Amino acid sequence: MPEGRSETPDDGPAVDEHVGRGLLDVDMGPSSAMAHLYRGEIHRMKLWRERLDRTTNWAVILMAAVLTWAFSQPSHPHYILLLGNAAVGLFLSIEARRYRAYDVWRSRVRYLQEHVWAPGLDPDSPLRDEDWRSELAEDYRNPTLKISFEEALAHRLRRVYLPLFAVQNGAWLLRVTAFSADPWPESAAVGMISGVAVTAIVVSLFAAAAVIAYRPRTWHTRGELLSEELRENRTGSGPTAGEDERRI
Repeated sequence: MPEGRSETPDDGPAVDEHVGRGLLDVDMGPSSAMAHLYRGEIHRMKLWRERLDRTTNWAVILMAAVLTWAFSQPSHPHYILLLGNAAVGLFLSIEARRYRAYDVWRSRVRYLQEHVWAPGLDPDSPLRDEDWRSELAEDYRNPTLKISFEEALAHRLRRVYLPLFAVQNGAWLLRVTAFSADPWPESAAVGMISGVAVTAIVVSLFAAAAVIAYRPRTWHTRGELLSEELRENRTGSGPTAGEDERRI
């Protein structure tokens, strides 16, 4: 058995006796270096969180401007709402890329919380991953993206962009039915493209976005707010140790 490790009384996961030693000391030393490392990761995570919020704000402001202009005059064309949809989709792709970078810093913060601070506060708790030091060191040597672009799209669609698309498409449907002199589907036509084709494209794109957002998958992000159990009044011991991936 490696030095500094001991087995739990029930022969469960190993407990590292040295994890957390000195973390809460006031003297300068390794604990101070770990605290500064953790603070640095929190700071980088915060900066990328602000970048995500900034992109969302741009999308909301653009959507509000498009809706205001589209309904301000009956003569204004309805396809401006579809152009607004395309612009919001562009913001979604930018935000998904930023989310992948944000997840790098958030995953490190969660890793430190799970393997350093939690055992430091409760030294008798079992380790979730005995090789966490080497894995974290390798991540610092060679940083890698932890989630795919499709998973990042799903996160942002579920949290922000799918409701925005629903509002935008609902406004477009209202515009081509209740606020048009021509009956539907002729009122939905754009140039040489028939109204039926335009409507089919809009419905297909929204359905594709909903599939990406809600299809069953294994989440690889290490977000602490992903579990549905957080919204319940739990009386048990919580999730099983080592459950890093959430299935929905």
